[in-house]
Amino acid sequence: MTTQRAGLREQKKQATRKALREAALRLALEHGAENVRVDDIAEAAGVSPRTYNNYFSSREQAIVAAVTAQREAGVAAAVVARPAGVGLAEAVVEAIAEQYTDPGERQRDALLLITTHPPLRDAFVDTAGALENSLAEAITQRLGNADPDAARVLAASVAAATRVALQRWIQPATASPATAGFVVPSGSLPDLLRAALAPLAPALDAAGKPPVGVSPAAEPGPR
Repeated sequence: MTTQRAGLREQKKQATRKALREAALRLALEHGAENVRVDDIAEAAGVSPRTYNNYFSSREQAIVAAVTAQREAGVAAAVVARPAGVGLAEAVVEAIAEQYTDPGERQRDALLLITTHPPLRDAFVDTAGALENSLAEAITQRLGNADPDAARVLAASVAAATRVALQRWIQPATASPATAGFVVPSGSLPDLLRAALAPLAPALDAAGKPPVGVSPAAEPGPR
């Protein structure tokens, strides 16, 4: 019963979080992000402002979460799902490029909103850090007996590189007063992600290989 109650509580928390982020995005699209208050989001989701503060620290965080909510889980699942013969570097890079640029995502209006609102741009870039935990678990799962600390270091490095790529891609235009405050994407996002992650490829692939002179299937023999 205790486990069941805990499961129900977690489901309720996830439902509340989803209601808040969906309300935040809907109100921002309808009225403009600068015209949305935390109290408005809480009321639209049917909770108190105090409850809202248990889930999000700002309106920007909630709005951006509506766009990125499934991305962390998607990256991790894609890394684990890659065929066993695919190196870890390729698995990670392609998973991230796929999840950040999937044309099927309901993101066009939301991304336009984000790119034209500086606080939302900052919050969007900061979401890269959320990749770390789920990606570390995926790396550990994919490599079997990988050192959890090493997996976390690799995942943190990937999250940092992803953040750099997003910063490069989402930047305010400076060409003319007419475009000031808007975003001029610097190249394609998939290319920027792959370029930022490229320096990590040797470390990622090395993590999936046994030490020199040791066969993956070797068992310690008698001395």
